[in-house]
Amino acid sequence: MWHEIFNYADYGQLLALVRNSLVVGAALGLVGGLVGVFVMMRDLAFAVHGVSELSFAGGAAALLIGVGVAQGALVGSLVAALIIGLLGVRARERNSFIGVLMPFGLGLGVLFLALYSGRAANKFGLLTGQVVAVDNPQTAWLLGMAAVVLAALAILWRPLMFASVDPEAAEARGVPVKLLSPVFTLVLGLAVAMSVQVVGALLVLSLLVTPAAAAIRVTASPVRITLLSVVFALVSMVGGTLLAIGSSVPISPYVTTVSFLIYAVCRVVGWRRTRRGWARRPSAVPAQA
Repeated sequence: MWHEIFNYADYGQLLALVRNSLVVGAALGLVGGLVGVFVMMRDLAFAVHGVSELSFAGGAAALLIGVGVAQGALVGSLVAALIIGLLGVRARERNSFIGVLMPFGLGLGVLFLALYSGRAANKFGLLTGQVVAVDNPQTAWLLGMAAVVLAALAILWRPLMFASVDPEAAEARGVPVKLLSPVFTLVLGLAVAMSVQVVGALLVLSLLVTPAAAAIRVTASPVRITLLSVVFALVSMVGGTLLAIGSSVPISPYVTTVSFLIYAVCRVVGWRRTRRGWARRPSAVPAQA
């Protein structure tokens, strides 16, 4: 069992086979770290999973009819993201819809994969990712998607940050809060579609939620949260890929494990800092006699 999980006998030769995966993984880490900040601020962690399920259904449908899996996953993500975004900031209604959407998307994906008669690795890769599954055309496609996401975030960053931190004040200052919601979920859909191609539909939360959640545990500064989220996502994605090279196990368990360990460490650090802060608080003033 350990030989299948950790086997680095031909690591140098295998490293050359995953050059595209490392490039795409670095781009995905950058995108995931940035998008994850707004996912946490806008309480959209559940939405990430909902979008990923329909992205999986779109990729499975594309696999079945013989067209590009990346394009199918993108269509599925954007459809789900647009519908969720139109629900706005009403969390209860949004979460109820996502709870309905998730099993529907997963059921469709399973149906399409059951009808697909091709290689089993293609089926499995849509759910859990494949470390050597990114070829040259797919690399160009995914890097193009990453560039679109980064450009959109650069344009939206300031108003989106304001609307995410204090939507009432942002709306009073003239920020189009209602318009930003569907626009950002479309950007989120692009990020999810990218993630599905590498880590699989079931584990995209490890890149779009966990790094930002870890960063929030150790700092309250928006700038530091963003920087740490990007660093954590890059370490998780690139580190997980490097660990997965010498094994027959899919890439996703390595990425999720690294991501979880980072979160666990940040959780402990945040807890210790909180306790230290409470210990340093001045004691209550004794009542006068």
